[in-house]
Amino acid sequence: MRRTDKTGKLKLHAIAGTYVVMLGFDMAAADCAGLLGFSVHRTSHDEDEAAFITGMKCFAATDPGFAAGAHYSTDQHPVQSFQWADYSAKPGHRYTYRVTARKGTPAALTEFAKAQVTLTTEKESGRKHDVHFNRGISASQEYSRRFGERSPDAVGDPDDFNGNPAYAWLSRGLYEALQEHVRSIPAGDALRVAAYEFAFAPVLLLFKEALSRGVDVQIVYDGREDEYGNPGKKNRLAVQQAGLAAVSRERTRPKSTISHNKFIVHLHGGKARSVWTGGTNFSRSGIFGHSNVAHVLRDKAVAGKFLDYWTSLWSDPAAPALKPAIEQISPLPPLPLPAGNSLFFSPRSSPAALDWMAALAMSAQSGLFMTFAFGMNDKFKDVYRTSAAKLRFALMEAKTRPMKKTDPKRAAEEEAIQALRNMPENVFAVGSFIAINAVDGWLKERLSGLSTNVQYIHNKFMLVDPLGPDPIVLCGSANFSLASVVGNDENMVAVRGNTRVADIYLGEYMRLWSHHAFRESLAWREPGDKPKFLSIEDWWQDSFGATERSARRSYFAP
Repeated sequence: MRRTDKTGKLKLHAIAGTYVVMLGFDMAAADCAGLLGFSVHRTSHDEDEAAFITGMKCFAATDPGFAAGAHYSTDQHPVQSFQWADYSAKPGHRYTYRVTARKGTPAALTEFAKAQVTLTTEKESGRKHDVHFNRGISASQEYSRRFGERSPDAVGDPDDFNGNPAYAWLSRGLYEALQEHVRSIPAGDALRVAAYEFAFAPVLLLFKEALSRGVDVQIVYDGREDEYGNPGKKNRLAVQQAGLAAVSRERTRPKSTISHNKFIVHLHGGKARSVWTGGTNFSRSGIFGHSNVAHVLRDKAVAGKFLDYWTSLWSDPAAPALKPAIEQISPLPPLPLPAGNSLFFSPRSSPAALDWMAALAMSAQSGLFMTFAFGMNDKFKDVYRTSAAKLRFALMEAKTRPMKKTDPKRAAEEEAIQALRNMPENVFAVGSFIAINAVDGWLKERLSGLSTNVQYIHNKFMLVDPLGPDPIVLCGSANFSLASVVGNDENMVAVRGNTRVADIYLGEYMRLWSHHAFRESLAWREPGDKPKFLSIEDWWQDSFGATERSARRSYFAP
């Protein structure tokens, strides 16, 4: 949901996802002289609560001397940014946000202008689309405040993924949604599962329970051996231990690729009704560790295509036979995309699908937002170099694809990314966390220890002009890479024209981007450095002119 108030000298634009409400502020540059920031007050109508939203910076002149990691009310220590977000919102709740532009002095703030909007956050479940993001940020100030330096297993029962408060916090409803999704399937219906990582016993037991109550369950999983870094051996053992071997088959051909799908098709009366897909592996790290999303589509045509695709994988065909069959099931959608839902599957016989994704990204006119879990393919470097979109965000696990520090290609890849970051239209963030105490007054953070290859950003999605009236969301299991389209078993779904879905994805994108961008900015600071206080100078000046902050101001308060 989106709402705007422009009744005076301050414009307020709010975009509500499920757990995130993004706020964009705008004022004329001529009105910004002496601006000390924005106070943000929130009223929660469903919980009868009203208070100023807090931040983590204060004025030096009015520093109350709180301990490291403390929060400060924006009533006395306002936000010094034209784009802010409330990350404590709840799905399906009605909120009023009152924003006041403050001038004066830190000790005597005055009101210059104000604006107010009332809106309702989106529910995770909808008629056609359910979207579930996990927390994806175990290394965070909030985790440190709640659980200290303890691992999730040390917080509570390590085998109780619903009752352990750390796991419940990390899941943020994704695990619970998966449980509900599988348990809701009645006897006589069917589930067709395709999995890459399939060794997390609680998830396998969900399917065993479904099988025991009369659901027709069949599973195809990656069975490739560990010599290629694949989870086949662990998957096989877990499937046997869960009593699912009789209803499961392995994907083993070719050995040099992976079966990277993570989807569940629901059939009723022998016909596909819905599909659970996205980038979340059925694993402990996928659900609770790095950032992920699960997306349920209640679209019979889409689910039917997924069923056809699953059927083509069931017999473990070799690539020469599989690729033409997949291309027949899912020809590449036309560009421009039609309204509604489109899809394609992999592996394919040529890189055309990668070209298609790059062309879709290049079609952005105002905003492009992408995630990169394993470096940025050259085709997308070209997009970020030449796109017409005035604002181009990239959220990256690391600056390069996985490679040794001694690899001579590493420096060149890092230089290429830095060259893109130097362009004012491009706004990048790379996964990071605060590893020590006493840096700028922040608490030390810890990684969960749940993930190995990917610590931060495992998402695979693209948002094209998400704040416009006709947004595009591309999501699924495939990384934006050549291997994902010509080698691996993958799926991608494009949703065009659904502002609810776009608002949910954009809110979570900005939550993750802001989290990592801030931590990356702290990397150069040393223990003992004086804290960075709120500014009493003209902090707002770089939000006007040919700067990325100016582009962000214009984009989020259009």
